Amino acid sequence: MIQIIPSDQRFLTDHGWLKSRFSFSFAEYYDPNNLQFGPLRVFNDDVIQPGTGFGMHPHRDMEIMTYVIEGVLEHKDSIGNTGIIRPGEVQRMTAGNGIYHSEYNPSEDTPLHLLQIWFLPNQKGLTPSWEQKEFTKEQQTNCLFPVVSGRPNGEALSIHQDLTVYLSRLEAGRELTHQQEEGRKIYLFVISGDLQLDGEHQLSTGDSARIDERSQLHLATTAGAEFMLMDLA
Repeated sequence: MIQIIPSDQRFLTDHGWLKSRFSFSFAEYYDPNNLQFGPLRVFNDDVIQPGTGFGMHPHRDMEIMTYVIEGVLEHKDSIGNTGIIRPGEVQRMTAGNGIYHSEYNPSEDTPLHLLQIWFLPNQKGLTPSWEQKEFTKEQQTNCLFPVVSGRPNGEALSIHQDLTVYLSRLEAGRELTHQQEEGRKIYLFVISGDLQLDGEHQLSTGDSARIDERSQLHLATTAGAEFMLMDLA
């Protein structure tokens, strides 16, 4: 089964300093039929204005991934970590038995565009931890490159759940195939560009697909695409 979610069908909230599109129930948006997809609980597409951000706030028993698309993110947390996250860099945080953190756009003039993604962990009460890593455009070009994984997987950041997150920058006219293990789910999100899925579904920037019971996916693009693919338990 393939369920396509067009970009404009995501819930939109605009607080002035923050504009977000929610793919799943979050904050003021609640839909009992749209709570999660496998262990994927939150997928927020945020634009944060210069000089603003989220002050210190708590999280617990959640695996949180952040991917910066444009701008710069400043991270601080209650276990002593600080970091500046730039486009192409990925952050992974285990909230575990409790952590506070802040997320801030330190720029004076450039909006910050990021994806914030929450996964349910495979166990509760973990020790909080944080890490970030840069992955180059070359590593992601014309392939599915793992950046976060619950299994040993190259240079991918480790996460406490049976999943793998891939990033890809597919050049114009290129295509690739993904083989999927039986009984797992796939979540696909187009960061930019156009993407054709299995020769029958056309996706563009901000569109997503929730995929069940497929052993193989064929992905192609005419003008080029950047996208994220999640292999989920």
